[in-house]
Amino acid sequence: MLMTGKVLRFDEVRGYGFIVPSEPGEDVFMHANDLLDEKYLYHEGSEVEFFMEMGEKGPKASQVRLVYQPSANRIPHRPAATGESVADRPGDRGDAPRDTARFRTDLTEALVESVDSLTAAQIRQIRSCVVELARARGWLTA
Repeated sequence: MLMTGKVLRFDEVRGYGFIVPSEPGEDVFMHANDLLDEKYLYHEGSEVEFFMEMGEKGPKASQVRLVYQPSANRIPHRPAATGESVADRPGDRGDAPRDTARFRTDLTEALVESVDSLTAAQIRQIRSCVVELARARGWLTA
């Protein structure tokens, strides 16, 4: 039976965790071998779909997959306007310091093109860290 629920906890190292089903009932065991997405993507609170089976020790999830829902924090995937990679744009190579605003824009585009599952909050956090590093190294102008 196909069900939905939220990950209660998942230990990526040990490869197992539990799901709280949307319908009333006991927590469902989940194992890394039954995940359809990469195991590092499963976190507490992640919404999932799965098939419920009865295992030797109780309810067990199989064919577990993440359910992505639109969010105000999520940036949709956008292909580059010209089909070129941000890193391949002319004038963006060399040792001269770059304009911070342009760098932030290019970095945001590169992150969106590379990983479409990043949220806006995650992109802001990564961008802030990288911009501080680039300023400290003298790679950016004010």
